[in-house]
Order: sequence, then C-alpha cells, then structure tokens
Amino acid sequence: MALLEVSGLRKRYGAVVVADDITFSIDTRCCLGLIGPNGAGKSSLFNMLTGIIVPNHGCMLFEGRDVGNAAPHMRARLGIVRAFQIPRPFTQLSVYENVLTAASYGAGLVGKAAQRRAVEVLEMTGLLQRAELPAGQLRLLDRKRLELAKAIASNAKLLLLDEIASGLTDQEVAALVELIAGLKREHAIIWIEHIPHALRAVADRIMVLHFGRKLLDGPPADVMANPVMREIYMGLAADAA
Repeated sequence: MALLEVSGLRKRYGAVVVADDITFSIDTRCCLGLIGPNGAGKSSLFNMLTGIIVPNHGCMLFEGRDVGNAAPHMRARLGIVRAFQIPRPFTQLSVYENVLTAASYGAGLVGKAAQRRAVEVLEMTGLLQRAELPAGQLRLLDRKRLELAKAIASNAKLLLLDEIASGLTDQEVAALVELIAGLKREHAIIWIEHIPHALRAVADRIMVLHFGRKLLDGPPADVMANPVMREIYMGLAADAA
C-alpha cells in the first residue's frame, strides 16, 4: 500500500477544468516531480491534497485512510504538509521559536519533546547556528530552509514543495537540492518546480499536467526527452523535438 493513493480526481469551475481524472500514488522515500505550463492544474492539485478546495469526484487515501472529507488542519496533523514558494515565517520570532511553534502546534509535541524536536530539525536543515536570529533577518536561502524546517517539525510524512527553489542562484539551488535529497530518506515528496535540473537531481518520477490532465508519469530522463512534454512545456514543436 502506497503512502498516498489518488484515484480519479476531478475538479471544475463551470467550463474551466483544473483536474481531469488524475490518478497517481507515491510512497515514502520517493520524490515525484510535478511540472506543466502555467494553468496546468499543479497548484489546484496541491490545494485538493491539502483540503483547501474540494474535488467534484475522486478518492484520496493517505496511509489507507480516506481523507477526502478531512479538514486542512486534520490533514496536516496526519502528515500532509505544504511548503510554499514565498516563505512566511513569524519575522519577529527567532528561527528556533518558528520551528518550536511548528513542533508544538503542528506535531502536537509539548515541553522538552517539542524543544528536542526543534533542535533536531534545525540541525537537519543547517539552521542550528542561526537559531537565535530573528527570522526576518534571514537571507532568502535560509528562509527557504526555515520553510522546510517548519514543515518537517510539523511531523510531515508527505512534503508538498511548491516551487521552493524559485528565486535562488544556481549555487543556492544546489544547496537546497542537497537538503531535499536528504529529506527523501524519511519522507515522501511531491515537488512543483520550474527548474528542470533541480527535479532531475532528486525526483524518482516526473508527472506532467496539462489543462488538468495527467499526460506523462515516468522516470525523469524519459519524461524530459518526450516530444509531447517538450512541445507543451518548452515551446518546441514535436517534429523539432
């Protein structure tokens, strides 16, 4: 049994279809890259997985449990946690206090257990030396690390990464990729990203969405070389590809 199983997911707003019979699964220690042009339905899929929007049809099983009717906070407590493109830490709190808050209110830990978990996560994400800094003083890469740290401290089992490498330099992307690759050892990851080499470095599979439909799902090299993907995503004609 996979950690997450999605079957026949559909969502439409009148004539606009954002999800059209999407089916896939993912297990722990696997990273699924999610790509497609703007408007393909990537963010809408994340919103359905986290419970922000409700699909018209389909089934979502997490650890064998139907979570289709679960509220967003209940899904987060179960371990479905999203990290956003634009980090929004509590800027006046320290880095440590941000992660402690996630351990306390996300994972439900208290006292020494929450404190130990916060320190563990700070060390895991390379932020321990910045623990006492106000989060508002962090550079962008460290804000991204903090966004990941808060998700991990919230007891995430499935990490939904929403263009988390956006805005970083090539060197910073490489550092973030190394961190995410390490997180894959204990988590399942679905990663929306527009930086192909970042996905290729971590993803076990890449799924391509287009107008709400799943067009491709397979090994990164196969998907990236597929003429259909190159036509819709890179703007190349199929013949040229």
